[in-house]
Amino acid sequence: MPLVWIPTQFQRFTGGKSQVQAEGATVREVIESLEAAYPGIRERLCEEGRVRPEIAVAVDSEITTEGMRARVGPESEVTFLPAIAGG
Repeated sequence: MPLVWIPTQFQRFTGGKSQVQAEGATVREVIESLEAAYPGIRERLCEEGRVRPEIAVAVDSEITTEGMRARVGPESEVTFLPAIAGG
């Protein structure tokens, strides 16, 4: 089952956990699995059926441009990387 790294600002949905396991063979399925276990997290990661533009997704340490369609293996690590504000 893929391991998902949860950004600090979303850990309130996972009870403070920085990593959780979620089922799925695509990023979309992983997000749906996260939502089933941690209601409310999907709307922080997605809008209009897509990963929010301010969030990058890495699968096995590689940023993907495939968004929700990106393939995820059973031993993969999925990381959601929110943009860092600054100036």
